[in-house]
Amino acid sequence: MSQTYLTTDELASRIKYDPRTIRERLKDAVLLEGRHYFRPFGGRKILYIWEAIEEDMKEANPAPGGIPMANGSECRV
Repeated sequence: MSQTYLTTDELASRIKYDPRTIRERLKDAVLLEGRHYFRPFGGRKILYIWEAIEEDMKEANPAPGGIPMANGSECRV
């Protein structure tokens, strides 16, 4: 399966958000490391995985109450 890797600026232009909003509000709150983005070679640069982001954007909003997990699932308490 081929994946599309995007920089913050490229992702911003696709989803019509400001790059600063992605870095400050979405990263680590909505976009999770390991599912939606990774740091190649352990560096500072971030590459976003378009297919994972697109899939999650199209899903209906989950019911509140679960704790979001890094793999994209929820832990029900």
